[in-house]
Amino acid sequence: TSHHTRVGILNNPSSKIKESNTAIARGILTALLTQNNSNLKSFLSKLSKEETAKSLAAGSKITKFLIPGMDGNTFEKKYNTLGLDLIKTHQMFCQEVLKLLPGQMAVMSNGR
Repeated sequence: TSHHTRVGILNNPSSKIKESNTAIARGILTALLTQNNSNLKSFLSKLSKEETAKSLAAGSKITKFLIPGMDGNTFEKKYNTLGLDLIKTHQMFCQEVLKLLPGQMAVMSNGR
């Protein structure tokens, strides 16, 4: 056990990767890259809710879901420039290296 835990996310989508169906994945990656840990957990919890997914699918902007204390400008700038290539790279790694089927989930651990 440790007070220092690292979390990473690899995306392994089952459908064609488009901006319209990757808002949550891009939001998670952007938050991991731009926010401090104190805001990260609350934001990720908010993104994981079904009503958030429905709202984003209906056209809401991801910035609507930012929580107080987050650096909104940094988040928005990174979110708008985060290309789909990163998610495609994740997908290729999951399927080619980890041998996962499209959309299949897994937990990886690399501990002491």
